[in-house]
Amino acid sequence: MAQHGQIRDLFDEVEETSGDARRDAFRRLVRMLAVHETAEEEVVHPYARRTAEGGEAIVADRLEEERLAKEQLAALDGMDAEDPGFMPALLKLRKDVMEHARAEERYEFAQLRRINDAARLAAMAKSVKAAEATAPTRPHPGVESGAKNAVMGPMAAFMDRTR
Repeated sequence: MAQHGQIRDLFDEVEETSGDARRDAFRRLVRMLAVHETAEEEVVHPYARRTAEGGEAIVADRLEEERLAKEQLAALDGMDAEDPGFMPALLKLRKDVMEHARAEERYEFAQLRRINDAARLAAMAKSVKAAEATAPTRPHPGVESGAKNAVMGPMAAFMDRTR
């Protein structure tokens, strides 16, 4: 949830800057979103699918939102930050990402906090950190499951980090 706040702050920074500062802030936003979503897809969503009441439907909705956001992010990533279409597309992405974050917090994370003790949540947090360390740093639409991330993620992460 703390990362959701960091993502909001990065959106603010991209919106409030221009030129090279905007490009740099956007690069950090792209990286944060890619890494954050990959870790959720590898750790949080599979666990929620198995343990949360209605987990299958909750996770299916979140994965669809993530796929759409990755498509938007990939399109934005191909634009110059000073392009006239950049800010309208960024604002749409921000709206969608923040709605997604609220849905995760309300429907998925709230249940996980309720049904797990502090030790289990701490173990999950460690797993999330480990997943983030090897996650791709750019959006890869169509790779929204733990299994797909396990198969394609390491190569995508290597290519992203090399780029």
